[in-house]
Amino acid sequence: MSTTTREQLLAHAQTLIRQRGYNGFSYRDLADQVGIKTSSIHYYFPSKDDLLAEAIDNYAEQTASKLQGIDQTLPACERLNRYAGLLHGSPTDQICLCGMLAADFSSLTDRARQAVQSFYRTHESWLSKVVADGQRDGTLARSEDPAAAGRYLFSAFQGALMSSRLFQTSDRIQDVVASMKASPGPI
Repeated sequence: MSTTTREQLLAHAQTLIRQRGYNGFSYRDLADQVGIKTSSIHYYFPSKDDLLAEAIDNYAEQTASKLQGIDQTLPACERLNRYAGLLHGSPTDQICLCGMLAADFSSLTDRARQAVQSFYRTHESWLSKVVADGQRDGTLARSEDPAAAGRYLFSAFQGALMSSRLFQTSDRIQDVVASMKASPGPI
């Protein structure tokens, strides 16, 4: 499938942000990746903040679509495994775009900050529901507060992505899932 220049710019910007952070690349880097002049990028994205806003929105839409693709009728433990599978397939030289931007939070515009916070809330809420369902179906460890457990899980997944990058292995993502599985009862 042929992609437009705009789509290529967004895809490469997302990769560069996930590898280097928002402040770690320039339009020159992006132009080199796409094979166009730096001035041409301004036609699509007048400022780097415009590019960032669209990159966050696009990334959030892509991940929301993947979340919606996880069958809600599956047992909670299996949904958690599928969520981890979404992360497990990530390149080990990159972390979550919004996780990387959270580190750059102080240099982001208010709009970008709000978009990153919204991304976090979406994932935390989804994971909270999985935890609550896992408590009911007995496949996940009990937590007094599923909302707090959802925030914990998302933070743990973000940390697992960072350490996976550090050690160049995605095995650490499964450690998060293992920590949430319900202990088998006494035999």
